[in-house]
Amino acid sequence: MASHNELGKEGEELATNFLRKKGYEILERNFRFGRDEVDIIAKINEYIVFVEVKTRSSNFLGEPEDEVSTGQQKRIIKVANHYLIENDLDNEGRFDIFGIIINQNKKSINHIIEAFKPRW
Repeated sequence: MASHNELGKEGEELATNFLRKKGYEILERNFRFGRDEVDIIAKINEYIVFVEVKTRSSNFLGEPEDEVSTGQQKRIIKVANHYLIENDLDNEGRFDIFGIIINQNKKSINHIIEAFKPRW
């Protein structure tokens, strides 16, 4: 496995553990619909939370969470709609992003709650 894939998996694991410690119930990991994917689907209170995790070894080129493009947001929203319909859920959906930096000197986690909203 390429080192960037390993870094991504480690970031997803950190985000999952962070959410669990905050009281979130993890419903799915790496949920796919067609060619698109949501890294983590969790539940907290009445919300179903769809989480995108961006992990980098540095922020030299910018913060990892800033790399979630409008196109990627649209794809995440499409997967979220499918998940809610497939599971017959009437919960409010929310879209969070984790920006994670992992290197030999540090591990930092930035959890952005309600990072974007669907534009219907």
